[in-house]
Amino acid sequence: MEKTLNITKALADGNRLRVIMALTGYDELCVCQITELLGHTTATVSRHMSVLQNAGLVKSRKEGRWVHYGISQSFPLQLLQWLKEAVGNTEEIARDKEKLRTIVSKGLDALCKTQRTRRQCQTA
Repeated sequence: MEKTLNITKALADGNRLRVIMALTGYDELCVCQITELLGHTTATVSRHMSVLQNAGLVKSRKEGRWVHYGISQSFPLQLLQWLKEAVGNTEEIARDKEKLRTIVSKGLDALCKTQRTRRQCQTA
């Protein structure tokens, strides 16, 4: 029962659900891409990803300075299918898909540089 509660709690947040739906369209996404999609700080996104990872819904892989996330093989397939059917065609998810296409096309180096510049401007 504990595992089911962890999964349910992890998916009860709209941002985490958006991340799961985004990951269904890609093998992996870098944390900087997820940060850009959600429009939150890296720390907030990292907390969301930690909750998803602890629930066994996503896996992570570190490559240099980047952390990549993907759907875990232990993600319950029936649940994933239900999520795709239930929210996969909503307006918000459609906007996310379009935004993510632009984000992914930028490349990681350019995206990280943009995010660093944005953070520097906000602290100045």
